[in-house]
Amino acid sequence: MANKKKIARGVVLLVAIIAIGFGIWQWRSHNNEAPATHLTLYGNVDLRQVDLAFNDSERIASLDALEGDHVKKGQLLGTLDTDRLTYGVERAQAQAAAQQAVVQRLEAGTRPEDIRKARADLQAARVETDNAERNARRLERLHKQNLASRQQADDARANADAASAREDAARQALALAVAGPRKEDIVAAKATLKADQAQLALARRALHDARLYAPSAGIIRDRILEPGDMASPQRPVYTLALTNPMWVRTYVSEPDLGKIHPGMAAEVTTDSFPGTRYRGWIGYISPTAEFTPKSVETTEVRTHLVYQVRVFVCNPRDQLRLGMPATVTVKLPAAGAAATGAAPKPCNGD
Repeated sequence: MANKKKIARGVVLLVAIIAIGFGIWQWRSHNNEAPATHLTLYGNVDLRQVDLAFNDSERIASLDALEGDHVKKGQLLGTLDTDRLTYGVERAQAQAAAQQAVVQRLEAGTRPEDIRKARADLQAARVETDNAERNARRLERLHKQNLASRQQADDARANADAASAREDAARQALALAVAGPRKEDIVAAKATLKADQAQLALARRALHDARLYAPSAGIIRDRILEPGDMASPQRPVYTLALTNPMWVRTYVSEPDLGKIHPGMAAEVTTDSFPGTRYRGWIGYISPTAEFTPKSVETTEVRTHLVYQVRVFVCNPRDQLRLGMPATVTVKLPAAGAAATGAAPKPCNGD
C-alpha cells in the first residue's frame, strides 16, 4: 500500500514538472517570436454616391445615360423641355435692351435739335405775348371811348396774361433742355437696368439648369426617372457612384493602431479575382472608436476597441464593386526604422 502511494506521488510530481517546463517553453517562445512584418485587415469595398436632380421643375425631354454607363465629369446626362425657359430669356433680353436705351438717352443729354426747337418755341411765345399785350391795351382805350365793351377789353387782357404764361413755360422748357436730365433720373434708370440684367441672368441660368451634367466621373448606378416624367429639384433622376476615390472600409484593433499611419502603402486582394493585387494606401484613420467606451477600461476591454480605417485603392480594370469583401495587407516598417508618410502616387496610369 505504501508503495502505491509513493508511485502516485511520483506521477503527480512528474506531471507538475512537465507542465512547468511546457509553460516556460511557451513563455520563451512567445517572447523570442520575431516581430510581425505585415498587418492583415479585412473589410469591404466602399465608395460615395450622389443623387442627381435637375435644378428646375419641368418635364424631362431626354435622358442620355443608362444604368452601368461610365460617365466623365461635365458629361451631359439629360435635358428638360426648354420652350418656356427660352421665352423667358427672350423676354428678359428685350426688357434689358429697352432699359439700356433709356439709360443711354439720359446719359447723352438733350439733343441739339431739341434745344433749338425750345428756343424757337420761346421766340414764338414772346411774339404772341407782345401781340396779345398790344391788343389788350388797344381794347382798353376803345372801351374808355365807349367804342368797345367791357367784356371785349377783359377778354383781351385774359389772352395777354395767358400768352405771358405760355412764354414763361417756353422759357422754363428751354432751361430744362439746356440743363439736360437730372442726375437722380440717371441713377434710377441705371438701377432699373441692373435689375433687368439680373432678371436676364436668372432666366439664362434657368435655361442652363435645364441640362443635367455629371458633377464627377463615375458609374450610373440607378436611372430613376424617364423622359416624360415631371422633374424637380426634390426628385433624383440618377444615382451616380463616384469611383474616384474608391476605398476599402476596414477596422483595426487598438493594439495595432500604433503600427499604421496615413500614407502607408497597402495591397488589396479579393476572393472574386484571386491572384490580382490592387495598389492602395491608408488614407484615413478614425480619431475615435466605433462605440463610446466606459469611463474606466480594463486592459482586456481596451484590446477590443476598433477604429475605422479607409484604405484607398486603385481600380484600373474596373473589377472592384461596392460591398465586395476585400483583404488589406499593410507592410510594417522594420523594428527601429523611421515611419514615413510620403504622399502616395495617384491611380492614373496604373
